[in-house]
Amino acid sequence: MFERPQAGETAILVHVSRQGAADPDELQEFRELATSAGAQVVELLTGVRRTPDPRFFVGKGKAEEIRVLVKSAQAELVIFDHALSPSQERNLEALFQCRVLDRSGLILDIFSQRARSFEGKLQVELAQLRHLSTRLVRGWTHLERQKGGIGLRGPGETQLETDRRLLNQRIDQIRRRLKKVDGQRDQGRKARRRADVPTVSLVGYTNAGKSTLFNRLTHAHVYVQDQLFATLDPTLRRLVLPEGENVVLADTVGFISRLPHELVAAFKSTLQETVEASLLLHVIDAASHRRGENMAEVENVLQQIGADKVPRLEVYNKIDLLENMQPRIDRDEQGSIVRVWCSAQTGAGMDFLVDALQERFHQAHVRKYVRLQPADGRLRALLHEKTHVLQIQDLQSGGCEMEVELTVTAFQRLLKKEPDLAGKLLKY
Repeated sequence: MFERPQAGETAILVHVSRQGAADPDELQEFRELATSAGAQVVELLTGVRRTPDPRFFVGKGKAEEIRVLVKSAQAELVIFDHALSPSQERNLEALFQCRVLDRSGLILDIFSQRARSFEGKLQVELAQLRHLSTRLVRGWTHLERQKGGIGLRGPGETQLETDRRLLNQRIDQIRRRLKKVDGQRDQGRKARRRADVPTVSLVGYTNAGKSTLFNRLTHAHVYVQDQLFATLDPTLRRLVLPEGENVVLADTVGFISRLPHELVAAFKSTLQETVEASLLLHVIDAASHRRGENMAEVENVLQQIGADKVPRLEVYNKIDLLENMQPRIDRDEQGSIVRVWCSAQTGAGMDFLVDALQERFHQAHVRKYVRLQPADGRLRALLHEKTHVLQIQDLQSGGCEMEVELTVTAFQRLLKKEPDLAGKLLKY
């Protein structure tokens, strides 16, 4: 078995189509994935094969071509834009005498670099361990058999079995930690439900501009970069709509075609924000030639995590890259807003998007008049915090009369929390 080097950045990319020429957009995305992982691409090889070869995935001739290129370019890594079986990966490494990575391993590597939070790092490690667990077979060929003879009998467990046991123990440990983190997230979601604060989750294909849109709406400072999976850890911020309603905006990880199943499973707790959201903002790169295929991939992942029934609003972003395209709102036959065209980069159409959110979450408002005594300072501060104060009139007694506006739901919740408020209401 060949010893794997600890690092390798000079890479050869391999993409095989089942029929016809490769899609240029797919090749570009594959190259961007490799670049995002830190690889220095020296060559991108393409080929056509209807069915994968059981031994090398590609045919013997193509495998030999790659081997020669690896040697001449002194490449340290060969990346396949496909899922390889453990045996195919081992056979290719033995032939090329360098590391071989498939699409799942490449995406997992990018995620491991992007994870910043404790939860994100745990989720990535869990996905990596699940992926690694299928690749332990024959990983320790020199220790697979238990030795016999006097003084050579082992502890009754091969190195391979030891690795599997330690791997499973670590997976169970990470699952327990993630369960605790998920419990904390669930408490936050329950608190928002009790407070009747809706959650709006941003979803979309990677590099569609979700984080730029998130920053534009909430004035946050989420990391933004023109690369795949620039944002991994979810971020939540409050957004106050024009009429005073509060919503929580959640920026989530971007999706991609053929997203590894290990990642979908590992990030289930994070994606729970999407499942339980009141509304999904499906951010779409309006300038992409593959926007139809990208939208289908997003729908596929949403279905996998059980979020396909959540109401959604399509946001066609990056219209500044299209000629003669102006921001606008599209409505369906019932008059409801279904689509907003905007540019998060320039800010064009952001007012349309905020209006669309306001229309979605609009609630009936009521005006109330309250007379407060000088000793009601705490209640006065609470009204300033929880309502929209329209007018204040000071009284000679030192108290005041306040005219406030709030939603019906918020008023009922306030009365339940502060029963004394009912006796201070004025009837006009």
